[in-house]
Amino acid sequence: MLAINAQLAHCRVCGKLASRPSEGAYACPRCHTPLHFRTPRAISRSWAFTISAAIGFVPANLYPIMNVQSIDKSFTSTIMSGVIDLAQNDMLPIAIVVFVASIAVPLFKLLGIAVLLIIVQRGKPIKRQQAMRMYRFIDFIGRWSMLDLFVISILASLVSFGQLASIEANIGATAFAAVVILTLFAAESFDPRLIWDLQDLEHERTDL
Repeated sequence: MLAINAQLAHCRVCGKLASRPSEGAYACPRCHTPLHFRTPRAISRSWAFTISAAIGFVPANLYPIMNVQSIDKSFTSTIMSGVIDLAQNDMLPIAIVVFVASIAVPLFKLLGIAVLLIIVQRGKPIKRQQAMRMYRFIDFIGRWSMLDLFVISILASLVSFGQLASIEANIGATAFAAVVILTLFAAESFDPRLIWDLQDLEHERTDL
């Protein structure tokens, strides 16, 4: 039995489960936040953030993520070129970590959120446990997507010798940060309770 069938709504601010009539506006009795059985416009907002993140994913990987300047040379580095350089300099474990956190994780999040949105929009019944595991995993791995920016910040603070050498973030880092933030917003905007509605639909089709 779903909470919506019992006229119960969950407050997304304070977490209180309260009774709510099917029609009309109703606020949470604890924090006075408007209560909804399902988050309004959750799919459209999540699609907007996902598409924006997908657009930003292209310049984040094509443009340099940092500039390195020293006395005798100056060069730029993209995410992929940085992974290759780490692998060529016998730092394969670090290269794998950077590749997974900076390329594989954001790409998986984009594809995963898009798949959940398509399934919910088309109303296809799915196994709720698998879908919820996928959603929780997407929400969990988002915190590791900022690894490249952390590395740049550490390098910029350590490799700072005035006129001898310097490291500066480039436009790729800005685009990458935007992708990470947008994917976090996309996952947060998605209402996982829509997955349970599909399970309820599966029960109805089974009864028929």
